[in-house]
Parts: sequence; structure tokens; C-alpha cells
Amino acid sequence: MPETAKDRKANLLADLRRDVLTMVLEPGSDLDEATLAETYGLSRTPLRDAFRELTGEGYLTLHQNRGARVTDMGHRTLRDFFLAAPMIYSSITQLAAENATPAQLDQLKDAQTAFKASLHSGNAADRTLANNRFHAITGEMAGNVYLQPSLNRLLIDHARISMTFYQPRNSAMAENVSLASEQHDGIIRAIEQGNGAKAAQLALDHWELSRGQIELFVMPTALDAPLGAAPGARTA
Repeated sequence: MPETAKDRKANLLADLRRDVLTMVLEPGSDLDEATLAETYGLSRTPLRDAFRELTGEGYLTLHQNRGARVTDMGHRTLRDFFLAAPMIYSSITQLAAENATPAQLDQLKDAQTAFKASLHSGNAADRTLANNRFHAITGEMAGNVYLQPSLNRLLIDHARISMTFYQPRNSAMAENVSLASEQHDGIIRAIEQGNGAKAAQLALDHWELSRGQIELFVMPTALDAPLGAAPGARTA
């Protein structure tokens, strides 16, 4: 069956989301509309529709007379991220425990299986995307029209911050990644039991583990390096 314009647009959306999350497209970089239109076989109208959709989700920003640009990520973003993350993660996970369906639980378990597989492969992009999917599913479980968009926006920058600053380079950091996987398992059990309070606390514990690792690179000197640079890299 031949590929339709709808299929090509869906492929573009999926590819751009992945490339933003994994830092293939760095914060603040401009998109080449002509190249994307040619690559995906799209006219200007569906291409711009895709850009607007991604802008609404927080992946891109649209500037008049300047086209589409990957959403920037600077000092203020990082500050707001650290303030909002524990509140959003705990609230989402509590609601997930209270509202999850059996089908959603199966999806969460599948996402955890993919996350564990990514730990064995050692591929940072795979790990980031699998972790992102795990937490996105908890947002779907929560089903809150106010919190879910906030979670989705938070996950974009959590993925980008992790890809920029955090790679398990020694045994202690690798152990923390394994602990994160165990915490995922605990969250699944709490959701399965419908225990909202326990799920919320586990989400906070999970955030603290992530926060501690990110802060090793973000606070204070890592912010002097451009996002996308390896920790400790010297700037020109």
C-alpha cells in the first residue's frame, strides 16, 4: 500500500520528536524547511501544520519570518525544571495509581522491559527514549487535562538534560541506573496495587536519584558549557 501524505507527516513528527529528545537537534537550532519538505515529500501546508503541532507540545518554537526552531534550554529552563519536576512527577504517579487501566499497566510493563533492554545495550539514546516512554505512560494513566501537558513538556527537557549532562561513566553511576530500573519496578507494583500514596513517594525517590546525578553536571560549573557539549568539555 503506497505511503500517504498523512503517513509522511506522521513519520516527520516521530522523527523530529526523537531527534529533539536525543539532542540530534540541539536546543535553539533552526529547522531547514526546504530540506525537510523534500526528505518527507510534504508540501508547505502539512509541514507547517506539523511544526505547529510540535510547537504546542513544546518541542519547537515558531518565529515570524524566521521559521521553526528547536525550543531553547537555558539557565531559566533548568531552574524551572528543578522546581516543577518533583511536584509534577509525584502528582502524576499518584493519579496513575488511582486511575490506571489493565491495558495501560501492560503498556507500562512493556515500556519497562524496553528500558531494561536499553541498559544492557548501553545506548544512551535508547535509554533516554525508553525512560521517557515509561513516564509518558504514567501521564496517560493519570488522565488529568492540566497535569498531563505539563508532564509531557517536562519530559522533553528531562530527556535533553540527561542526554547532555548525564552518562554513566563509572561503577557508582551505573549502579544508580540499575537502581532507577528497580524504582520503575516499584512504581509499577504501587500502581498495580492502586496505592496512590506509595506511588507518589516512589516517584519522589526516583526524582531525587535523577536530580542528584544531573546536578553533578549542571550545578554550578556545567552550565558554563553549551548544551550538547560533554561534561567538562572546554569551550572555544
